[in-house]
Amino acid sequence: MKRQHLFATLLVATMFAACAKKAPVTGPTAPAPAPFPGAGQPTQTQTPPPPKELPPQPTLIPPDQPVTTGDPLMKAAIEDINKDSPLKPVFFAYDSDALDDAARQTMAGNAEVLKKYATWVVTIEGHCDERGTAEYNLALGDRRAIAAKNYLMTLGVAADRLRTVSFGNEFPFDPGHSDAAWSKNRRAHFMLTAR
Repeated sequence: MKRQHLFATLLVATMFAACAKKAPVTGPTAPAPAPFPGAGQPTQTQTPPPPKELPPQPTLIPPDQPVTTGDPLMKAAIEDINKDSPLKPVFFAYDSDALDDAARQTMAGNAEVLKKYATWVVTIEGHCDERGTAEYNLALGDRRAIAAKNYLMTLGVAADRLRTVSFGNEFPFDPGHSDAAWSKNRRAHFMLTAR
C-alpha cells in the first residue's frame, strides 16, 4: 500500500515537472504600429479664420400680412367698420344661389380686403326676398352664404376665417314689395365678427 502511494506521488510530481519545463508556444510577433505623421512633435493649435460677414437681409413680410401702419381700419371698432364696411354684398337672381359675373367681381374685391387684413374673421349672411316660405328662404339663404364662402376660399381666403348664417327674409335691405326692393334683398352680406 505504501508502494502504491509512493508510485502515485511520483507520477504526479513527474507530471508537474514535465509541464513546468515546456516553453510556451508563441506565434510570430506583430510589428508595432507606425506612428502617425507628426507624432512626437508638439501639437499646434490652429485658429479658425474669422467668419465671413453676411450682407444685411431685408425684412420680409408674408404676403397675407402686409404693412398697415397708419391704417384707420386697424384701430377702428368692429361696429364702426361694419357701418361703412370695405366688404361689399353680392346679389343673386330670383330663387338662385349662383354667383354671376358681377358677384364674382365683387367677391374678388372682398378677397383682397380679407388678404390685406389677414386676422379678420367674417360672417357671411345669406338673405332672401319675402317670397317663399320661411323654411324655403332659410335654406336658400344658407346656400347663398355657402356659395359666397366657397368662392372666397377659391380666391385664397382660409376657411377658418369664414362663418355662414342664413336669415332667410328676416332682415331686408329694402322693406318694399317690388322687384326693385326684392333684388336688393337677395344677397350675401359680409359682417366682420372678429379680428
